[in-house]
Amino acid sequence: MAKMHSRGRGKSGSKKPAPRKLTWVRYKPKEVELLIVKLSKSGKMPSEIGIILRDSYGIPDVRPILNKRITKVLEDNKLVGEIPEDLTALIKRQIKIMKHREFHKKDQTSKRGLILTESKIHRLVKYYKKTGRLPKEWKYDSSKARLVIG
Repeated sequence: MAKMHSRGRGKSGSKKPAPRKLTWVRYKPKEVELLIVKLSKSGKMPSEIGIILRDSYGIPDVRPILNKRITKVLEDNKLVGEIPEDLTALIKRQIKIMKHREFHKKDQTSKRGLILTESKIHRLVKYYKKTGRLPKEWKYDSSKARLVIG
């Protein structure tokens, strides 16, 4: 399968090994869940929480321990944000490119990057509306993007 906006053939790589019991992890499932909630309340995104758990606490993966993902734990504790993390990252990228374009109006490469990023945002919004993660009436406006993210 080809990559989204190029003629490349995608990335090949190894897959995660089959799930197994992590014998070296000293934390109990309830402790891991409390760590996730604590890190989320301090303002960390789910991907940042996973990195902190891996690097600081020696927990390589939450799924074998809790049998659910970090975002599912956050949903259960009603700590998940209104806008999903991947959509937020794309909106931040678009804001960054728009700021760049204000000073460098003739930069055609960044113009193309802005178009591709906006199309990814619209595609993702459509998906999240279909799955119910975003409300049906939620509308993305690139001119008000800075207000959405803050």
